[in-house]
Amino acid sequence: MSEWWTYRLEDFLLFSPRVYWRMFELANAASWPLHLLTLAAGLAIVLLVLRRPRRHGLWIALVLAAFFAFVGWSFLWNRYAVIDWAIAYVAPVFGLQAPLLAFGGARGSLAFNRRDIAGRLGLLIAVAGLVVYPLLPPLFGRPWASAEVFGIAPDPTAIVALGVLLAASGGPVPLLFAIPLLWLLISGLTLHAMGDPQAWLPLLAAATTAAALALRRIAR
Repeated sequence: MSEWWTYRLEDFLLFSPRVYWRMFELANAASWPLHLLTLAAGLAIVLLVLRRPRRHGLWIALVLAAFFAFVGWSFLWNRYAVIDWAIAYVAPVFGLQAPLLAFGGARGSLAFNRRDIAGRLGLLIAVAGLVVYPLLPPLFGRPWASAEVFGIAPDPTAIVALGVLLAASGGPVPLLFAIPLLWLLISGLTLHAMGDPQAWLPLLAAATTAAALALRRIAR
C-alpha cells in the first residue's frame, strides 16, 4: 500500500472528464428553458445593484438565496453526488448559503451600495459569471450543451454571488463570502485534477474576490 503523501490530486477523482461534462449536458437538457429565467434574474440583480437600491436589498438577497437552494438540490445533490459521494456532504453546505442570505435580507441589514474599488470590481466579477461563463464551451472544445449557466450550475452561481456581495454592506456580509469561496476552491481543484484548462477560472474568481476584500480592509 502506497504512503498517503505519494498520492496525487487526480488519484482521488471518481469520474472521468467525459462523465463530468456529460453531467452538465443532462442538467441543461432537464432544466431548459429555465436558463432564460435565471439569466434574466441575474441581469435584474446586477441592474438593481447598479441603482444602489436600499429598499430592494431584501429581494436581491432572496433571489440569490433561491438559486443557491435550487442549485444545491437540483445539481449538487441530485446529479453531482451520484458520481462523487463526497458531494453529498458538500451540497448541504452549499445550500446553507440560502438561509444565510434570506436571514440577512429579512433583517433589513443588507444594502448593495458600495461603490469603492472592490465594489466596482465585484460588479465586473458578477457580469463575468453571468455573461462570460455560458460562452466558454467552444473555447475549451466542448459542445454548447455543457454550458454552465447562473442559477443552474454552481460555479457561475457562486461567482455572481461573490461579485454582488462585494458591492454589499451590512451585518452578515462577511459571513456570506465563505461558502461561495469554498465551493470555487473545490471546483477549481477538481478541474485541475481532471487536467481541464478551465481550472484557473473558478480559482481566479476566488482569488480576485479575496484580493478585493483585502484591498478594502487595507483602505480602511
